[in-house]
Amino acid sequence: MSFCVAIDGPAAAGKGTIARAVAARFGFAHLDTGLLYRAVGRRMLGGEDPVVAARGLMAADLEGDDLRGPDVAQAASKVAVIPDVRAALVDFQRAFAARSGGAVLDGRDIGTVICPDAAVKLFVTASPEVRAERRFAELQSGGHDIDYDSVLAQVRERDARDADRATAPMLAAVDALVLDTSKMSAEAAIAAAIAQVVAAQKG
Repeated sequence: MSFCVAIDGPAAAGKGTIARAVAARFGFAHLDTGLLYRAVGRRMLGGEDPVVAARGLMAADLEGDDLRGPDVAQAASKVAVIPDVRAALVDFQRAFAARSGGAVLDGRDIGTVICPDAAVKLFVTASPEVRAERRFAELQSGGHDIDYDSVLAQVRERDARDADRATAPMLAAVDALVLDTSKMSAEAAIAAAIAQVVAAQKG
């Protein structure tokens, strides 16, 4: 029987870190669903129609360091508002979530749209300023020439686009545990997430 952990939240809130830690702790498979949209965005930047790209997405498309760049991130957010792109990627995500042995999926609409019956739902968030600081440090360490104010503007722009889109907007599921990591250590957030999974397994 499948056991799904759905982790949602905005960019740079820490959901990926938590998802990877939970997957490792329980031996679950992990899918960063944002990579699907980044891969489609990268193909769009290469001149391909985003809907065609989404329908023809391959596992190999999820590889490559350039998927983490700011240009691809912005492209990912733009293609994510296209209903036909989202529809093309839903089956991929649901099949992953249903695999035996358990799965952790992190994204924007996992607990609300992809896996509304997930055993555990988390919504990981933090203030835009804190998330911009994290993303700025990440981009700088990756050699990207960008300033903090630009990163903060991109974070706010992406938040608005993700929250306001007509199809599957980013929001916390009503039964999700909300973790605000603005002043929470990664260790504390991971511990809280693991405790939720343990409680769900016992229940």
